Amino acid sequence: MKIQNTYTMKQPELGKKISELRKAKGITQEELVEKCNLNVRTIQRIEAGEVTPRSYTIKTILTALEYNFSDITTINYSQTSIKFLKLAWIFGIVYFMLGFFELFAEYYRYTEDEMIFSKPVYIAIKLAVLISYSIFIYGFVTIGDILKNYILKIIAFILMIVFILVIVYDMISIFFSPLPHETVLIIEAVTFGGIQLIFGIALLKLQKTIGNIALAAGILEILTGALFLSVILSLVGLITYLPAILLEVVILYKTYEYVKVGSL
Repeated sequence: MKIQNTYTMKQPELGKKISELRKAKGITQEELVEKCNLNVRTIQRIEAGEVTPRSYTIKTILTALEYNFSDITTINYSQTSIKFLKLAWIFGIVYFMLGFFELFAEYYRYTEDEMIFSKPVYIAIKLAVLISYSIFIYGFVTIGDILKNYILKIIAFILMIVFILVIVYDMISIFFSPLPHETVLIIEAVTFGGIQLIFGIALLKLQKTIGNIALAAGILEILTGALFLSVILSLVGLITYLPAILLEVVILYKTYEYVKVGSL
């Protein structure tokens, strides 16, 4: 069972955040004091991390800095959730590596109409890809839950379900194929293209919390989605998808580290 509670960012991270926000606004400590009706020494001690102010004081300071109080809170999750985030980024690396074997197998299957691996090996590769990807992408469902990014949570879940259906179809189709290969590839490209566009947009929303890694990953996912939707440029989309995966692994790792120490 997942237990969670919301609490304010701890010192010294809180003080550093307030100092960064103040400097970004070009406001001196004296000017901030006038806006908050506090004394200079209090502001100095808060920014230095020497004291932890009350929630009311934090809200007053953040209001003066035109920053939302809810954006400086974090959620404390159970050890189970933290461990799952760790598994997610590890399996992201596994998925990235297995993807080359899968791509190799699919290339020969669809372009040369040849099975480069035996059927048992092909199925084993597909199952390994299915498991690693599912754990990897479910990490973003968890991130969406933690950061209240419900678009990310929903689209990551949809992405996982669609991926499972595609892998199951790929395994079944080595025994009998109800649809022509070209039709299947077009359907997969368009479906994943549309989903990845939305997934990329959801990743952009992580920039404030995770940083420019989320921005880069979001842009690459949007570009990949657009290339897949074009169908004829799907192969180029596979090239942009590779660095996107690596950046997403970094996002999962950073989120895991933040949640582990309670500084998200």
